[in-house]
Amino acid sequence: MPTDSFQRLVKIMRHLRSTEGCPWDREQTIQTLRRYLLEETYEVLDAMEREDWPHLVEELGDLQLQIVFQAQIASEDGNFDIEDVLRAISEKLVRRHPHVFSNKSVNSPEDVLRLWEQIKVKETEAKRKATEAAEDDIPVGLLDGIQKGQPALREALQIGKIAAKNGFDWKGFDDLSRKLKEELQELEEAKKLPKNRRDLCLEEELGDLLFMVVNIARHVKVDPEVALRSANRKFRERFTYIEHRLLERGKLFDETDIEELEELWIEAKKTLSN
Repeated sequence: MPTDSFQRLVKIMRHLRSTEGCPWDREQTIQTLRRYLLEETYEVLDAMEREDWPHLVEELGDLQLQIVFQAQIASEDGNFDIEDVLRAISEKLVRRHPHVFSNKSVNSPEDVLRLWEQIKVKETEAKRKATEAAEDDIPVGLLDGIQKGQPALREALQIGKIAAKNGFDWKGFDDLSRKLKEELQELEEAKKLPKNRRDLCLEEELGDLLFMVVNIARHVKVDPEVALRSANRKFRERFTYIEHRLLERGKLFDETDIEELEELWIEAKKTLSN
């Protein structure tokens, strides 16, 4: 039974954190676990994309461990425990599915998404009012609910979505394209600055450029993280193909001119697309 297996995992984690447990596990904190949570999340994504089901089972287990690990630490600190985590997500699922658990009706998946967003807005507003009531001097802005510690691509996408919902957005793809060209031009101009100003300006302008690319992805309804991971995978495959072809010729990259590498790149594209 899933319940038995889950409780066994909770008990194992509790023992690992005990004085009779593991020294490494005992010294971990919520903060030290952040990097491992990110690593496990990306490994889950990798297994999903490759449709490697045995590996996905293992990686989902590792991800589950991170949740139980953090809940155990929080329990020891008196903040919350795994039961609070499970209760919170169960209540949220019921609350955000009134078309399943109450008499609200929907006709399509699109209706479900609209309903979900409406409920999220109401919940955010309720939290804002509660915060204002508790701390009148601390304003809560529209972007305050976006986590700052998440990957920058994801944060930029969420910022763009909230800004757009509140009427602050580009009119269409043509406007985005013009703005992208402007950002490219500003990046070119930053390259010409004196050394003492160039590095900081290049970082700023490159950030603006990346932010625009994320907003273009949002407008064409493509997840930028998924798109970039796909591009990374494609480049890996083509680069590895070239590497193998060079080895067949008894050569290395630094012994090959750019014209030959370009020819092999075109060959890789044709070969791997078949």
